[in-house]
Amino acid sequence: MTRVAAVDCGTNSIRLLVADVDPSTGEVTDLDRRMTIVRLGQGVDRTGRLAPEALERTFAACREYAAVIKEYGAEKLRFVATSASRDAENRDDFVRGVLDILGVEPEVVSGDQEAEFSFTGATKELAGGGAGEYLVVDIGGGSTEFVVGAAHARAARSVDIGCVRLTERHVRSDPPSQAEVAAIRADIEAALDLAEETVPLREAQTLVGLAGSVTTVAAIALGLPEYDSEAIHRSRISYEQVADVTARLLAATHDERSRISVMHPGRVDVIVSGALVLLAVMDRVGAREVVVSEHDILDGIALSLV
Repeated sequence: MTRVAAVDCGTNSIRLLVADVDPSTGEVTDLDRRMTIVRLGQGVDRTGRLAPEALERTFAACREYAAVIKEYGAEKLRFVATSASRDAENRDDFVRGVLDILGVEPEVVSGDQEAEFSFTGATKELAGGGAGEYLVVDIGGGSTEFVVGAAHARAARSVDIGCVRLTERHVRSDPPSQAEVAAIRADIEAALDLAEETVPLREAQTLVGLAGSVTTVAAIALGLPEYDSEAIHRSRISYEQVADVTARLLAATHDERSRISVMHPGRVDVIVSGALVLLAVMDRVGAREVVVSEHDILDGIALSLV
């Protein structure tokens, strides 16, 4: 076994996985998996820069994670930064801060690299089940990754429709107005057209959904009294359930969404956009259900270390 630490820093959240990985089988055994909402991408779509307060929130989480990594004695660490830090003019400030705290430079990966990590992490335990090809959809804060493949990724594309980006760009009302929802949907459809230029979205047999927007929609659909990763992981949520949850979220105010028992406080303001992305993807590909995975880019990063 090799003990590794993987950090995924996205637009909305930063997450840590400390795990033992078997190099011969690729089995990942979790020791610690945690997530902190830091909203690193606050305002990036509008200003092109990482806000000082967003950087400080992120660095505070990094200091917490550094203590956890040291406690477990991880032999290897990889820090992957995604959409917000790709887009920011002042990403060097971010790189220096992470290096000072964790001793490694964050790798500001391309959308295609991000998609490959997500695909590997999500499908490692599903592969070989006779399901044919998978379409893995990772709905992040700043971007969404689409990957098609079976044992390995065959085609991938990252497009700039994330739940934070879409919310900051279009939502001013509570709940969102019909015009705002129409603008979000128009952006999503244009991005799906772009993704479909390189990724055959309609050819895969199984749709796999990743990240907080998808797992939150699943938790609501399942009627869970509290967030339960084990109940959510590998659950199958029907198109009708996703449509129903999305309609409920669209009609709810911020306060009403905040009272949903499974809703993380950092997702309350952006979950509507995330749900709209998932529903639009299912419409586009004709999926009757989505397989929800709690294993994602973090697991892919961990596997890359061995």
